[in-house]
Amino acid sequence: MTDSQREDSKSALAERRGVDPDVYQPAEDSGLLAEAAIESLSEPELVLEVGTGSGWVAEQVDAETGARVIGSDLNPYACRQAQNRGIEAIQANLVAPFADGVFDAVLFNPPYLPTDPDNKWDDWMEHALSGGEDGRRLIVPFLKDVSRVLAPGGEVYLLVSSLTGYDIVVELAEEAGFSVDDIRQESYPFETLSILKLTAK
Repeated sequence: MTDSQREDSKSALAERRGVDPDVYQPAEDSGLLAEAAIESLSEPELVLEVGTGSGWVAEQVDAETGARVIGSDLNPYACRQAQNRGIEAIQANLVAPFADGVFDAVLFNPPYLPTDPDNKWDDWMEHALSGGEDGRRLIVPFLKDVSRVLAPGGEVYLLVSSLTGYDIVVELAEEAGFSVDDIRQESYPFETLSILKLTAK
């Protein structure tokens, strides 16, 4: 099954479930990020999930850690769906509107599927899936700015697919001033997913 067919199938399933097909719904990558963060976080008070989508990951972290979890997403439909789950959700581009030095942890499952550069942005679901030509369209600006919003000792949990160039992402994180620890990994027929825990050097 191609990526396009896989996403068509997801959209059809979302519609049957009565879920907005313009919002990314929890999948294997969501579960991996939530589990890794919950297992690794140590008494966080304030957590941000960038690109929260449906708010499912934020909801899990909120329930299991007792932290106040805020979600952000460029997609207004995603913000509405996360709010319906009881998550504080703000329409935002990555971490741009947030104050310096406030979050104990930032979680991000970025859009990472490499996409033909001639493709047009057709809808919100494409925004949620496409990582641009190299799969790192949002990873690069995220890594450049995320340290700004971290509290002292704060951590970043970043999901990385083998499709985006794992070694390149690790190098970018190190260049941004982070120590990198691969804390979780799962392999699938078409990719390997990893959760990188980033801490300031």
